[in-house]
Amino acid sequence: MTNAATKAGTQPGTQGRDSGALLQIRNLERRFDVDAGFLESLKFKGGRIVRDTRAVHAVNDISFDVHKGEAVCVVGESGCGKSTVARMVASLLPPTAGSIHYEGQRIDTLKGRALLPIRNKIQMVFQNPYASLNPRMTIGQILEEPTRYHNRGVSTGEIRDKVTQVMQSVGVDPNWAARYPHELSGGQRQRIAIARALTVDPQFIVADEPISALDVSIQAQVLNLMLEMQEQHGITYLFITHDLSVVEHFGTRVVVLYLGSICEVADTRTLFAAPKHPYTKALLSAVPQLKDDRPNHIRLKGEIPTPIDLPSGCPFQTRCPQANDRCRAEKPRGVTQPDGSLVACHAVEEGRTEPGVESGMKEAV
Repeated sequence: MTNAATKAGTQPGTQGRDSGALLQIRNLERRFDVDAGFLESLKFKGGRIVRDTRAVHAVNDISFDVHKGEAVCVVGESGCGKSTVARMVASLLPPTAGSIHYEGQRIDTLKGRALLPIRNKIQMVFQNPYASLNPRMTIGQILEEPTRYHNRGVSTGEIRDKVTQVMQSVGVDPNWAARYPHELSGGQRQRIAIARALTVDPQFIVADEPISALDVSIQAQVLNLMLEMQEQHGITYLFITHDLSVVEHFGTRVVVLYLGSICEVADTRTLFAAPKHPYTKALLSAVPQLKDDRPNHIRLKGEIPTPIDLPSGCPFQTRCPQANDRCRAEKPRGVTQPDGSLVACHAVEEGRTEPGVESGMKEAV
């Protein structure tokens, strides 16, 4: 477990940065203003006009580390803040608060040309290969553009050689360079998207649900390709997904998010063998198991609260069957467990989790 795991009663990340981590995220937050204009913020309350601005609380004070060679998976339901975290790490979106350090250098405050060295090291693969590739450019032009931009002074011949090499490495015929994206299938397009990220020889790739838009038969091919790239080039991944069956085979460590807050951080094997947070248990219970003839699904009651008006205390308390008065009043802090996992849950801290649910989960997993 990395230093993202904290001692009992401490907030994740407040004990200082881990010098051995490649990426360090500390107390990261992101807000999106709902009422952008002045007139939109004016409300009529109590018989008078007042100014009341609202914001979407997308990411709320999260901290974790990523070490070199890892594939850290960030999981959770739609709207939990996974993609927002990915875009902040890739420097496509500035955080509202907190910090992001890469190789010891703070990168969330960099702008303009100061970001160029970081762009060489951190690349992103987007979710939808049908939207992330320019339809007006050929495959060759799409791959040559970042190569030329990040390698000024390199000859055209060297750029084309690099593009050919990258296309071959992802299993794409270099003769496809003259084709346009609409002439390729979804899996072929995502291979091109991965090749585009590899043209600048990155150390770190942020993959935002890279297989969710693909057919199931193609998903395994893309995942195997990403694993091959990890072995051949030593690439580190921050992998955003909602598919826990993918996490089990691809990830080395898992960060579970709910409403923009961290519920649990654990090694993949530990998380699947012994989940601790009630939300993590509910997520894993929804994963289909061929060997499970008596599935023990945990059905959560109620709807996910709006991120504009977050509930007090624990963000999961409105749907948690084990919530009590403390859960409704006090937000839990991350506590390191004996097996090294980090769990932010009062019920786990106080040892009042339901034995029946946990035993059922072990059978299901």
